[in-house]
Amino acid sequence: MDRLRAVAERLGPALAGFAALALVMLLLALDPAPVQRLQMQVFDVYQRAAPWEGANEAPAIVVDVDEMSIELLGQWPWPRTDLARLTRRLGEAGAEVVAYDIVFSEADRTSPEALAERYAGEAIGEELAALPGHDAQFAESFDEVPVVLAYFLERQAIGREIEPRMGISVSGNPPRGFVASYRGALPPVPVLEQAAAGTGFVSLDADDDGIVRRVPLVAFYGETLVPSLSLEQVRVALNAGSPNLLTSAGSGETTYADSAAAVAMRLDGIEVPLNEAGEMWVHYPPEGSREMLPAWRIITGDISDTELAEAVAGRLVLVGGSAVGLQDLVSTPLTERTAGVNVHAAAVEQMLAGHFLERPDWASALEGVLALLLGVALALMLPRLGAGLGALAALLGIGAVIGVSWLAFTNALYLLDPIWPVLAILMVYAVQTVAVYYREERQRSYIHAAFDRYLSPELVRQIADDPNKLELGGEERDMSVLMCDIRGFSRISERYTPKQVIDFLIAFLTPMSEILLARKATLDKYIGDAILAFWNAPLDDPDHPANAARAALEMIAKTKQLNAAMAGQDSAVWPGEVKIGVGINSGLCCVGNMGSRKRLSYTLIGDTVNVASRLEGLTKQYGVPIAVGQTLTGRLDTFALLELDRVRAVGRDEPVTISALLGDEAMEASEDFQRLRSTHLAMLEAYRAQDWDVALSALERGKALYESFEIPGLHALFAERIAGLREDPPGEGWDGVYQATAK
Repeated sequence: MDRLRAVAERLGPALAGFAALALVMLLLALDPAPVQRLQMQVFDVYQRAAPWEGANEAPAIVVDVDEMSIELLGQWPWPRTDLARLTRRLGEAGAEVVAYDIVFSEADRTSPEALAERYAGEAIGEELAALPGHDAQFAESFDEVPVVLAYFLERQAIGREIEPRMGISVSGNPPRGFVASYRGALPPVPVLEQAAAGTGFVSLDADDDGIVRRVPLVAFYGETLVPSLSLEQVRVALNAGSPNLLTSAGSGETTYADSAAAVAMRLDGIEVPLNEAGEMWVHYPPEGSREMLPAWRIITGDISDTELAEAVAGRLVLVGGSAVGLQDLVSTPLTERTAGVNVHAAAVEQMLAGHFLERPDWASALEGVLALLLGVALALMLPRLGAGLGALAALLGIGAVIGVSWLAFTNALYLLDPIWPVLAILMVYAVQTVAVYYREERQRSYIHAAFDRYLSPELVRQIADDPNKLELGGEERDMSVLMCDIRGFSRISERYTPKQVIDFLIAFLTPMSEILLARKATLDKYIGDAILAFWNAPLDDPDHPANAARAALEMIAKTKQLNAAMAGQDSAVWPGEVKIGVGINSGLCCVGNMGSRKRLSYTLIGDTVNVASRLEGLTKQYGVPIAVGQTLTGRLDTFALLELDRVRAVGRDEPVTISALLGDEAMEASEDFQRLRSTHLAMLEAYRAQDWDVALSALERGKALYESFEIPGLHALFAERIAGLREDPPGEGWDGVYQATAK
């Protein structure tokens, strides 16, 4: 079970990454509208960064019904005689084909025959009826140049029937279900339609965001495939036969092999790549780069025949309007508002130039494979790389995908969508980062909980906030060390069962540990009934001497409280009067992870630790609860310290001065403690001078003070020792150092 848990812990981030990738692949299959819009916006950015620069070299020019033309020639619609003059002059100037991006679905209301009806039965009416009609004059102008007229397709069954000049053949099955289908049409008036060299629809459907990115070259009118204005103009210009629509069922392509999506339009050696709906992607030229010839200049004669011939000879002319009143303004990737005729002009130019943006049949499959491969690679690598290198790898992957997509656009005119591979990378990175963070937070919480048993909550919080403070490996530090032991624990162990002993130790060690942790101690270990704790590692504690002293005093006080609280309770839990001894010392220690390669322990070693252990052992002999080493004594000048003796501990050559810690600053300032310390120091001075009578006298004077401070054992020890030395003097070379005989 532990092994399975470890495996799951190790593989968790990778599995989370795979789950995120699976979600991305599911979304890719569903292809939601928001992602489609984002895809289109990416392609728009490409177009703005690299628009088509070949518009001025292409054999097409736009005659623009602009605001100035409306201002000079009057409100639209103009008399068809003006358009006849426009057409005639274009033909005489050598225009190849003229296409009107204007639908003439109604007769000219200013024509003589329309006015004759108003004056029927009158002489003026008969005179008007004898004049040639404006539509007829316009139709006659078509003799000067081939003209392609526009019509609208409608979803509803309205208008009248249309018949294309040249049918569209299909290689494969008709692309029903993909190509737009219409039931009605608003064609030109019959006299114009019959005179025209061709007709084509001008219905443009923008994407959901209102931007026109594609031009349909074909649509269904009932059961008949009909051409767009741009396709028909190119056909007439090339004097080509029937256009041929290639569908997926006849092309060998596999994306729509089971249906009949449009693939390409073939016309006199030109093959125009289409999307499944029969639409051609338009690569727009920079705004303002297209040559525009105002209609008013041609109609009014402002432009000379020579200048007009230089502008239009041998070129395809498209007539349309940028004036707001004509309501033919559309949005493109490069401009917020432009005349719709410019869209048709771009399509015509690119068909004749063989310049095609294309989203290949295999593009979606490639994008899916890239998303899958990059997502899997990142999911496997990221847990090993870590956050920094993982972020770099993700950025490199995103940069590579976008770079390939951009190069495909600029070099091959392919529209390859970087969104899905980038989304796969981002999703895998984000989810795995969260998973790794969650795993690390769990580990951090586990470590936090584990260290809570050894360190104070404040120290654990600091380590969690800044792990760099936790330096692993041995280092020398100035530290304070505390050793606490229960007196007479061997007798307690003899009297009780192991289970009872454990219950007692839990009841005792728990509050003692809480005191130590509250005072910022690190619990090193429990040695049976003993506690080893230290300060100033792993985190800095500039007040470690005072914290150690206060912890020792609180442990003594807590033991008394426990004795009082447990009195009269079940002796199986608390074995009567419990007393402890505490040794404290300060100095250099080596602290860190120590042990073997198989097992480590965060602990400390050094002479300071040994001295603390010896001091704890001496507390029983001197009858005091807390013994303090001489190094620590100098750092606790505000505490109630009473010098005990100069002792040469077992196994040591150098003697140390030990003191008893009896209380805090309040006790140190009390008159009773000052009298005790004065009396005791006087006794020690006489004792070391071998003036036994003075020493005994000082002891007797302070006997009540020793008892009031609960250290009568110290009084008894020196009384007995002085009596023995009086009987057997140590001699003149005696240095007053006591040689300990037990640890």
